[in-house]
Amino acid sequence: MTPTQAPHADPPDAVPTQGWRWAPAWVLGFVALWPAPGYAEGVMVLGALAAIIRLLKVRFRGGSRLLSGPAWALTSVLFFAYWLPQAISAIDSVDTGRALREAVVDLRYLPFLWLVAAAVANGRGRRITFGGLSIIVAVWTLDALLQAAFGTSPLFWGLDQLKWMISGRGMCSPEDIAALDRLSGFLGPCNLKLGVVLASLSPFLLFAAARRFGMAGWLLAAAAVGIVVVLAGARAAWITYALVLVFSGWRLLGWKRLLSVFAFGAATLVGLALFSPQVGQRIERTRQALTGDEAGVDAALSGRAQIWEAAACMVREHPINGVGARGFREAFAGCDPAQGANPIWGAGPALHAHQIVLEVLSETGIIGLLLWLSGVAMAWRAWRFAPPAAKDRARPAMLALAVTVFPFNTHLAFYSTFWGGLTLLLAALYAGSLLARNDP
Repeated sequence: MTPTQAPHADPPDAVPTQGWRWAPAWVLGFVALWPAPGYAEGVMVLGALAAIIRLLKVRFRGGSRLLSGPAWALTSVLFFAYWLPQAISAIDSVDTGRALREAVVDLRYLPFLWLVAAAVANGRGRRITFGGLSIIVAVWTLDALLQAAFGTSPLFWGLDQLKWMISGRGMCSPEDIAALDRLSGFLGPCNLKLGVVLASLSPFLLFAAARRFGMAGWLLAAAAVGIVVVLAGARAAWITYALVLVFSGWRLLGWKRLLSVFAFGAATLVGLALFSPQVGQRIERTRQALTGDEAGVDAALSGRAQIWEAAACMVREHPINGVGARGFREAFAGCDPAQGANPIWGAGPALHAHQIVLEVLSETGIIGLLLWLSGVAMAWRAWRFAPPAAKDRARPAMLALAVTVFPFNTHLAFYSTFWGGLTLLLAALYAGSLLARNDP
């Protein structure tokens, strides 16, 4: 060592990866704060700023010590497949000012996705992040089961009491609490997304349970999450969770045992329908789709047939770049096929298309759909050519992302802050774990 060389100095092109050891905790904190959207958004923004500052300090040099080159590329490609349609659709949106503002604000997701991918870019980070997500899902599931048994979610009750102490009012209005007709869990009666959230994140718990406790662990975790997903009421979540069970269970159980699991699940669903009027009503609405009558189908879909007709109208009138991301509600009145009638969902316009392909086409047009499909193609190509070890370590994130964007289902709004943030989080976890840099 020369006299001018400092002990233990990093090479000039190196990124001090020890400074990124906080990334998994930041990601887990973001997820754990979802019941308080404002705080979760704040954590996400601070994480994005921290990532940018850290990279600027090293002038983006030595990035391969943080993420592999392919991981940098895939994470960025998946972000731009999501963001570019939004930006292009803002040019002649029905509300150009808002659309441009949303597009600019959503640039914050890019550095945050780099941070998320970095959190799972090595073995230690994956163990903490994936293990932490499995624990969070397990806690949310247990909390919802306690709500089913005793009528109150302990997690939400604690958050609500804290909100009363801070602001003098609760997290939800009395009207929301009075109208509650399903399990709401940690998110509360004014944010009825428990079923879809648990269904999308369930692969992290199921794979962790299978790895630690084998078939018995998978069966116990699958049953617990399944009961909560059914009682949470969202039939889209039932489809999502069924896909999770198929693709996480067939390698562990084999097809014969897996069919037995689904038979047991069907019997449990019938039993829950007998004891839960809300579950029975949803099964009855689903049965109405078999009548072949247009009104029956619309009732079975909770009014979504009317929404989808309006979305198709928007596609016809704005085929190139759509009505603008998040412009569906403004354009709905001009395309509503049942103007003047009271919709099944209640007063007011539909806020989004409730289906990913129709949302992308109606809000961002053919350009947007092609960009989304390019992102899907790149994600699939990365999976196809990845070695078996890479597929094994990325399987929970891959399955979570795939079932979340599964096109033959209904969906929440992908250009909303909550669901868009969840989807991009899963995309970054997938890219970072599949294309992780080699550990020392």
